[in-house]
Amino acid sequence: MKIFNFFVRKIFLKKVILFIVIFVLFFMANYTIFVALHYNLLTYKGFQEINKINEEGNYIANLSPTSDSDMDKIVNNGTQVVYDYLNTNFSYAFYTDGFMISLPNKYNMDIPLSYMNEKYYNLRRFEVSKGKGLDFDYQLDKGIPVLIGKGLHETYPVSSIIEIYEPVLEKKVKLKVEGVLKENESHSNFYAPNSKQYYNFSIFVPINEKFMKQVNADLRLNGLMDVILLQTTREKTEDFINIIQEKLGLNFRFYSKQENDNYFKEYYKDSLKTISIVTITLLIIIICLSLFNALMSIRVMIKDFTINLLVGLSYSRLRKVFYTYYGMISLFNLIILFIITTYTRYGYWLRKEYYISTYGVFGLMNTDWICLLAVAFFDLVIASIMVEIILFNIKKIPISMGAL
Repeated sequence: MKIFNFFVRKIFLKKVILFIVIFVLFFMANYTIFVALHYNLLTYKGFQEINKINEEGNYIANLSPTSDSDMDKIVNNGTQVVYDYLNTNFSYAFYTDGFMISLPNKYNMDIPLSYMNEKYYNLRRFEVSKGKGLDFDYQLDKGIPVLIGKGLHETYPVSSIIEIYEPVLEKKVKLKVEGVLKENESHSNFYAPNSKQYYNFSIFVPINEKFMKQVNADLRLNGLMDVILLQTTREKTEDFINIIQEKLGLNFRFYSKQENDNYFKEYYKDSLKTISIVTITLLIIIICLSLFNALMSIRVMIKDFTINLLVGLSYSRLRKVFYTYYGMISLFNLIILFIITTYTRYGYWLRKEYYISTYGVFGLMNTDWICLLAVAFFDLVIASIMVEIILFNIKKIPISMGAL
């Protein structure tokens, strides 16, 4: 340890600017690989979720960007006609969220209600950590069985009764807590797989036919934006598009599995390849700059190394010094990256951003830990390559030339 301390104080920190450059380059490499891997992992998980829905014969709604109808003019009667046609002619999966309520809880978060019918619930197969799943066979006047996020279960354990003003029914109702969702259960935006909303502070509300007959136009309209027509044909889908246009004045599109696959290939699979190529290119540049800077440092300090080799320092001990040096640089960089990631996660809780507030060890999710471990492995490989190249260059320089 004395030798390492001597080398750090008398040699490595002798040219502080060179040390700072190496440190910054290592951090840039770490941050680049962390962000790129995080993006790719979230996108991959989003694709896995989407594949549960994007099956042959299913058609997924998407409001056309050319649709310029005034939403405020759409009334309940028009949406009811559309849903009557939908119920008569299709089997469909329904989901919508974003209807907020104020509900006392430990973290003072606003609580979103997420509405889904049984078809959507069975498609997505949400995991429950306590209690049981959703029951869609219920009487509205006797209370609605719901699932709650992990962030609410301390305040409202299983079997609790919650009284709220229901925004889509526009009246007070009772919610019966049937179960608690698994920690960090999430929903990916269908056309942005890397974008996630977490359900730690959500309430899942099951909707059945009787429920839908009493809701306002807002829920029907929002649900229509992402409705999924199951096991149907393009012809029947086109007829439904015409009904929506006639009754609501909205220009809808419904995408088949093939059309969705083409969209993902064009906008995401190719972009993932591009991101990977750019990341690898940046890493190669950063690694080359780090190595060039390290070799410059060695040339500047070759006299100090040579003197120590003359007085008995072996190449094996010098190798250990270098590995310890670059290991310390990597460790400090990982600590900084860990602090930034933890602070970011903690910031979501401070700002009460319910949709991205997550649980985990030190507030980090599994995805974060996987990325940090990948960065640590990357640092180990790069440090090994750099140390061996540096030692190779030191050995090439004759001791007499180094002394001179």
